[in-house]
Order: sequence, then structure tokens, then C-alpha cells
Amino acid sequence: MRRLPFSVVLLLIALLIAVVLPVRAAAVELKISRAALDRTLKQQMFNGPDGRYYLKGDAKSACAVYAEKPELSFDADRVLVKIKTHAKLGTSIAGKCIGVNLSPAAEVSMIPDAQGETIGFRDARVEHVSDSKELNFLLMPFLKNQIPSSLKVNAADVLRKALEGSTLSTGYTLTLDRLKIHSMVIQGDWLIVDVDGDMSVK
Repeated sequence: MRRLPFSVVLLLIALLIAVVLPVRAAAVELKISRAALDRTLKQQMFNGPDGRYYLKGDAKSACAVYAEKPELSFDADRVLVKIKTHAKLGTSIAGKCIGVNLSPAAEVSMIPDAQGETIGFRDARVEHVSDSKELNFLLMPFLKNQIPSSLKVNAADVLRKALEGSTLSTGYTLTLDRLKIHSMVIQGDWLIVDVDGDMSVK
């Protein structure tokens, strides 16, 4: 059975709250597992051929740089993402890359951050990078900007899209009027998210 990403799990929990609780919902604590965040990263970024994300070129390029095999873990209050990179740096001649081959590992960590309706991340910090200045020119923005962005989920948007068909599936018309994420904290192997919001049931 295919596992659901944490954004869908969030949706299902909110639907249950909408049916059981009064229209004005109280604060709710959501628990999101490390494994669910790991799947989300892979589904939103490492979803190309062979699970690769190309920073330069593509699968047909003689000289290319790509990242693969992301591993997401929790370290104290930070989310840590490790990736394996493969780089063929040089000049393409007759379909071959004349230059150097590099395969370093790289790591970035970030802090979960409540951003209104969005489960986001801030303070991206590169923990480990390659010894190549040319490769790091591509890796640094990828680690500090693209990976944190790929983990963001606008929970309200996900809920509203799913609720569009709520009448047919439940017999009720469910509308999300407001959703606010107050805080997020890592506890063990879980990301604990405190949210509240207003939903209408007709």
C-alpha cells in the first residue's frame, strides 16, 4: 500500500476535526513523523529519473551535476538533510566529459518554522560541503534555499483543495475559513505542530 505524504495526513486529521467538533475549532496538536517528512522531500524534489535532482545539465549531458539519495533526520531542534552528489566537471568533447569526477556527501540543517498557514523551515545552515569551489557554487544555494523550500507545505491550500469535493464524499459541505500554525517543535522522532482554525459545516 502506498504511504501518504504528511500533507495528506494533515488533511485527513483536519477533516475529522471538522465533523466532530463545533464550527470554531480549538487548538489541535498534530504529530508528523520524520519518515513522513523524508517522503515529502523525495516526492517534491527527488522525483526525477532514478530519484535524481540535477543541479546542472540532465541525464543526457556529458558534464552534469546531480544530487540523490536524500536522508532526513532530526538532530536536537533541527532537521538535518544529507545528500549524495555526483559531479562531472569539465568540458564536453565528442559526447564525453573531459575533466574531474567528484562524489562528495553534503549536509544542511534547518529549524522548523510556523509561517501562518505554512509548515516551513528557516535558518538553513550548511553542515558539510565539498572541497571543490566550482561544485560548491552550485551546492550552496541548493542546500540553503531549494531543499528548505521543497519541504514547505501550505496546509490551508491542501485542505481547501480537498474540501472542494467534500459534499459528494461525506454528504456535508466543509469549508476551511481560517487556519493558523502557532508553533512547531521536534520531540524524539516526531515534529509536533500546534494549529487552530475555523471550519464551516453545512
